Amino acid sequence: MRYWLYKSEPATWSWEQQKAKGEAGEEWTGVRNYQARNFMREMKLGDRGFFYHSNEGKEVVGIVEVVKEIHPDSSADDPKWECVDIKAVMDVPEPVTLDRIKGEPALKNMVLVNNSRLSVQPVAEDEFRHVCEMGGVDPKTVMKS
Repeated sequence: MRYWLYKSEPATWSWEQQKAKGEAGEEWTGVRNYQARNFMREMKLGDRGFFYHSNEGKEVVGIVEVVKEIHPDSSADDPKWECVDIKAVMDVPEPVTLDRIKGEPALKNMVLVNNSRLSVQPVAEDEFRHVCEMGGVDPKTVMKS
């Protein structure tokens, strides 16, 4: 299993909207960056990730799971743009801000710290565990082996 981070502006697509989609989840549309798209091409069913509110809040607010692997992005006219579908798994009880993440020496190599503009990005297993703990989530409840 791999771990990821998905960024969305709450005014465009919020955590509450993601949760409202239930078990079926929703397409992660609108990604128009080759590197972010290529990360989605690596995703497998069951991979977990953080739902991150960008611009407003700048914080990890939830945990999601990939429920459909790469397929054409229904919001794109060009077939080169693809996406995955994700569903909400659980809230992060204590949202973890970008400032808190940047303040943690153990997270200094996290992509979010070093390339905060990338909308879809990988998260190392130890980083995922650490951010879960910072947010009041027991990693054992969301990390599959």
